[in-house]
Amino acid sequence: MNLTKRFLQAVFAVVFAVSTLVIAAAPASAASHTVKMGADNGMLVFEPNNLEVSAGDTVSWAINKMPPHNVVFDDSKAPDAALAKAMSNTKMMFAAGDTYDVTIPADATPGTYTYFCSPHRGAGMIGKLTIK
Repeated sequence: MNLTKRFLQAVFAVVFAVSTLVIAAAPASAASHTVKMGADNGMLVFEPNNLEVSAGDTVSWAINKMPPHNVVFDDSKAPDAALAKAMSNTKMMFAAGDTYDVTIPADATPGTYTYFCSPHRGAGMIGKLTIK
C-alpha cells in the first residue's frame, strides 16, 4: 500500500509540474487594431497615426474618408526592410469600409516602421507602427 501511495504522489507531482509549465508557456492573446484611413472630419491622416503592437497582433487599415488610399511602408528606414515590403499594400482601395489586414509575424524585428498613403503622402498622410 505504501508503494502505491508513493507512486500516486509521484504521478501527481509530474502532472502538476507539466501543467504548470504548459500554462506558463501559453502565449498572450493577440490583439486586433483598426487604423482609419482618412479622419472623420475629412483630413488626410491615419487615425491613430502612431500605433504600438506586439507579435501576433493584427492591424486592419480601413477606408474611412477621402479615398483612394493604400499602405506603403518605407523600407529604406525600417528596422527590417523585408518585413516592411511584406506589410505594404501598394494597391489602391476606393470603397468606404475596404480594409487591408496585416498580422505581425512572431519573428518580427522590433522597432518603428513608418508607412504612408502614396497619393496623399505630400499632404501628411504618414503613420508609424511600432513593434514591441
